[in-house]
Amino acid sequence: MTVEKGGRQILIHGMSLILAGLVWGLLVPTTPYPRLALGAHIQFETNGMLFMILGAVLLKLPHNVGSKSLRVMILAAWLTWGMALSEAANAWWGTTGILPIAAAQAGATGGTSWQEAIMKVTHMGGALALIAAWALLTVGFVRNGRSARSAD
Repeated sequence: MTVEKGGRQILIHGMSLILAGLVWGLLVPTTPYPRLALGAHIQFETNGMLFMILGAVLLKLPHNVGSKSLRVMILAAWLTWGMALSEAANAWWGTTGILPIAAAQAGATGGTSWQEAIMKVTHMGGALALIAAWALLTVGFVRNGRSARSAD
């Protein structure tokens, strides 16, 4: 996969996350746990912006990000969808395990074991993939800087 194709995919994920978050924002007051719904809205918007920045950086700035790193970044975008969508579902579930502060503020009483498990898996997978994606992006820029300095 080329950087141009992958960067464009990541950019589209970011735009789509923002659009989904804007639409989701209309539903926030209709949920049983609007505080958790607001958290999902924020999740869609902030991660959408994060991926738009990641895609733009890949497309416009010089770097040494390889195809394997690019695949991790695209995987992070897909896993972020799972994380954001599970938070939207949580506006009805009211789980307390993975987001205890938000759950306490929302007055959530806890979900079933499968609901809690979905929240845990999607958040841990998404979080680890996001950390890996940004670490790989940073390494790609550091390596590029070293290459440029050694060429001087």
